[in-house]
Amino acid sequence: FQVITGGHYDVDCRLEDPDGTVLYKEMKKQYDSFTFTASRNGTYKFCFSNEFSTFTHKTVYFDFQVGEDPPLFPSENRVTALTQMESACVSIHEALKSVIDYQTHFRLREAQGRSRAEDLNTRVAYWSIGEAIILLVVSI
Repeated sequence: FQVITGGHYDVDCRLEDPDGTVLYKEMKKQYDSFTFTASRNGTYKFCFSNEFSTFTHKTVYFDFQVGEDPPLFPSENRVTALTQMESACVSIHEALKSVIDYQTHFRLREAQGRSRAEDLNTRVAYWSIGEAIILLVVSI
């Protein structure tokens, strides 16, 4: 997960298994990653809490990656070495997965930058209106 907008960019995060046992708990984190293998079937609950920051709304990005990738060549269940074409496909597939990760990272950074720019634009607009009113009052 990663906090995109709001306050000091930190939230509390908790993950529970179907029995209510806490698997993961962190306080005031901007971003983090947690990997685990589910030991039983059921509903796993996660909660992002912002109770320590009552005035600031936050936007949180989170990503689930469930299970392993299916084999690239499922019909090829053999023990022999891959052909040159198959090994090229596997390397391209791995490179494209890293491209997806980089794109996600840059989209998150763009969303943070956009949020900061819009906030700054709002503040500048209010400041300009205030200055215009003061100028009008002084000139009258």
